[in-house]
Amino acid sequence: MSDKKSKKTAEKVIAVNRRARHDYFIEDKFEAGLVLEGWEVKSLREGRAQITEAYVNLHKSEAWLVGAHFSPLTSTSTHIKANPTRSRKLLLNRYELDRLTGAVERKGFALVPLNLHWHKGKAKLDIGLAKGKKQHDKRADKKNQDWQRQKARILKK
Repeated sequence: MSDKKSKKTAEKVIAVNRRARHDYFIEDKFEAGLVLEGWEVKSLREGRAQITEAYVNLHKSEAWLVGAHFSPLTSTSTHIKANPTRSRKLLLNRYELDRLTGAVERKGFALVPLNLHWHKGKAKLDIGLAKGKKQHDKRADKKNQDWQRQKARILKK
C-alpha cells in the first residue's frame, strides 16, 4: 500500500463579517466565486478588503456583491482608474441561484456575506441565507455567550 500524504487545502481568510452573525440567524451557507480585476486580486493578496457594509443583491437571475470595499494599492497600475466599491458579480450555479431567489423573494430571507477567503488559489466568498434578529434575540444570544464564557472559566479552575 502506498502511504501518500494528502495535501490539505489551506483556506486563508481575507476578511470576516462579524456583524452578520450578530444581526442575523444564518440558516444556510453557500460558497461563491468572484469576478475580479487584476488590481483587486493584488489588494486581496495584501488583505485589503472590507465586507462589513456589504450585501448580496439578486438582479436578473445573477448574484452581485454590493458595497464591499477593496482598497487599491498605490503601486498597482497607473492606466486604470480603480473603483474600490464597485459591484462584483458572484459565480454560483443555476440550482443555487434559483434556490436563493426563491428564499429571498418568497420567504423573506436576506443574503449577507460572511467571509472572504482563498480556496485553492481562488478568492471565494461565503454567503449566508439569513433571517434578521430582533433586539430581544440579540440580548438572549449575548446572555448565552456570557454564560458559556463563565462556565468555561469555572470548569478551567
